[in-house]
Amino acid sequence: MREVAWLFLKLGTIAFGGPAAHIAMMREEVVRRRRWLSDEQFVDLLGATNLIPGPNSTEMAIHLGFLRAGWPGLIAGGICFIVPAMLIVLGCAWLYVRYGARPEAGWFLYGVKPVIIAIVVQAMWGLLRSAVKGYLLGAISVVTLMLSLLGANEIALLLGGGVVAVLLTTVGSRGVAAPLGLGAGVGLTTLFLVFLKIGSVLYGSGYVLLAFLRHDFVDRLGWLTDRQLLDAIAIGQVTPGPVFTTATFIGYVLGGVPGAALATLGIFLPSFVFVALSHPLVPKIRASRRAGAFLDGVNVAALGLMAAVTWQLGRAAIVDLTTAALALVALALLLRFKLNSAWLVLGGSAVGAALRLRG
Repeated sequence: MREVAWLFLKLGTIAFGGPAAHIAMMREEVVRRRRWLSDEQFVDLLGATNLIPGPNSTEMAIHLGFLRAGWPGLIAGGICFIVPAMLIVLGCAWLYVRYGARPEAGWFLYGVKPVIIAIVVQAMWGLLRSAVKGYLLGAISVVTLMLSLLGANEIALLLGGGVVAVLLTTVGSRGVAAPLGLGAGVGLTTLFLVFLKIGSVLYGSGYVLLAFLRHDFVDRLGWLTDRQLLDAIAIGQVTPGPVFTTATFIGYVLGGVPGAALATLGIFLPSFVFVALSHPLVPKIRASRRAGAFLDGVNVAALGLMAAVTWQLGRAAIVDLTTAALALVALALLLRFKLNSAWLVLGGSAVGAALRLRG
């Protein structure tokens, strides 16, 4: 359990870039460096995570902690991944409330973002070799990527990938082909229950989270303005760890430290329950031929979605020759020397700071 706790404390402190980047870093640590599980097992957990609501990277941390150290690991993996990010966001929220604006971190992210893209690309390459077991599964992944870029619903794509894989397996079995501070009117109980509801039903990216938060806190309850909500989402995006720590920021703005604690507990608690219920089912799904085919389809669809997110993030991160060079150098170091991603993130931030000082 100490091993699990230390790993996810580290990742919760340095894992910038959103869920795709977090999962890439986890894969490097638990598959390549520590060998807790194989790439195929990692992809199975990723597929299972994509089928349940909540923050995917946090749920992967919980799954991996459970796999390594049982029930204590389940709790330690999730909490240790969440707490560093929660404390960083809490500090940002204090500055926001005190000074009326979010701290700027553009110079830092300028150097970090292209490095994150390289880390994700390297992880995706390793995962694809395990998940894509033939041309048909490869085709599912490519079609998922294309449909995702066109704006198709993420859950529909995941379930569609699983169903198509099952159908192909069924056809194959018939001899045709085999597949691959409290504000006015704010109540802490209501605050907790709203975030508990969001954590229980939310699928998708930070943009989907924005829609849920706006509906509840801006339109229905009137506790936040659109500007405050966008600031909360921005802080969740630029700080390390789970993007869902946006809840910590909102909780602090509305209810001080108690509000921050309850909001964080509410949005993350369902993830622990869902993982505890679904984790024992993954080996049983893999043992069944048709259920295993469904999981294969979900896995390659999830990687297609990951590729779409990486493309979108890459367009935002690689904006000039300097960032392009940073991404290429980071990718070369990962592929050639298997360098720890933490050093690459620190190096990218140092380059961003140096360029700002020169400018």
